[in-house]
Amino acid sequence: MTAPDPNAAAPVLDIPEGFKPRRFGDGFIAHNGPLYVKKLERGILLGFRVEARHCNPMGICHGGMIATFCDMLLPISAHYLSPELERRFLPTINLQVDYLAASKRGAWVQGEAQLLRATRSMVFMQGVVSADGEAVARVSGIFKIGPRFEDAVMKPPSP
Repeated sequence: MTAPDPNAAAPVLDIPEGFKPRRFGDGFIAHNGPLYVKKLERGILLGFRVEARHCNPMGICHGGMIATFCDMLLPISAHYLSPELERRFLPTINLQVDYLAASKRGAWVQGEAQLLRATRSMVFMQGVVSADGEAVARVSGIFKIGPRFEDAVMKPPSP
């Protein structure tokens, strides 16, 4: 079996209905995104299309990208699930990712999370990530409740 050609044409980035691009600042995730958000009655779906730059030499989404996505999914979801957590910096204390299946290049990856508990200083979350409808990761995490921050969408981009 040969590895897929990493120089092959990139797939067309069609984004599922209801998802809107969401900027999360100019740092690390700006280089790994773009990420898309779909608001639900309660919470959100967060998603991205697997591009060649997200893939390992076998043409499947790198586990590090899935972990990065999970590390964004949980705290971003917390912002939408609890008014007290909105615009709070939620640094990761613990992140547990169980990889269930591969996400192929071109797949639409999306995740949904649940807020299990929030104390005065910590947030406990869990979620499931799917690729084209198939579960590919289960994630849980603990996050420290940090200071308020200005929403990256409200700030102009850095030069």
